[in-house]
Amino acid sequence: MWVRRVVFYAALLVAWQLLAGSGLWPAYLFPGPAAVAASLVSGLQKGTIPMAAAVSLERIAIGYGLSVLAGMSLGVLIGRFRIAEELLGSLMLALQSLPSVCWLPLAILWFGLSERAIIFVVVMGALFSITLGVAAGVKNTPPVYVKAARNMGSRGLALYSRVIIPAALPTVLAGLKQGWSFAWRSLMAGELIYYSLSLGNLLQAGRDLNDAARVMAVMLVIMAVGVSCDQLLFAPAERRMRERRGLGA
Repeated sequence: MWVRRVVFYAALLVAWQLLAGSGLWPAYLFPGPAAVAASLVSGLQKGTIPMAAAVSLERIAIGYGLSVLAGMSLGVLIGRFRIAEELLGSLMLALQSLPSVCWLPLAILWFGLSERAIIFVVVMGALFSITLGVAAGVKNTPPVYVKAARNMGSRGLALYSRVIIPAALPTVLAGLKQGWSFAWRSLMAGELIYYSLSLGNLLQAGRDLNDAARVMAVMLVIMAVGVSCDQLLFAPAERRMRERRGLGA
């Protein structure tokens, strides 16, 4: 598996270098891998990229955490109560289809160019995907599980934490994972408008300076952070869930 990946990415680098050296675009608009690597190393050595990544990770932790708390509550509410589904279900679906960048004008009007505006955009980007994922998982929980738990005396919070949520876990995890990807994208969009040290701001600075190498270097960092969070947070949870359900290799 790793050999195939190494060969694949090596081929991508070769193709990238060939395109960069073809002369179709000026070097400052389409730099080669060496120029991007040099910009990346420079940013790491100066500390700008690590500090920017730390700021962005702090913001995503706050915004995504709030989205999870609100989305789990709304999802359980919509999944368990028909009146909540009738009143909120279609609204959540409509809001989920709204691109997160559409919340930027409202965020600026309500909160100004501030941290709260960025957090708001992150929450709006992730909340509805998480809500719909949790609601779908709760609604698809076999009724016999709930009846059996009630017959054994499980009520209230224990019924949800020990029976309903564990039974809905595959769909809930899918919603949380999708919410994370939307939150990360929303954060990058929000940071483009707010001039403070962050990954999104480094992208904006690279564009203002006509420095495509810096832009591509920051893009690589953004992708690396996204993949790392997926592998560290969601992949282990999905693996344990499959093993507990007898679906592991």
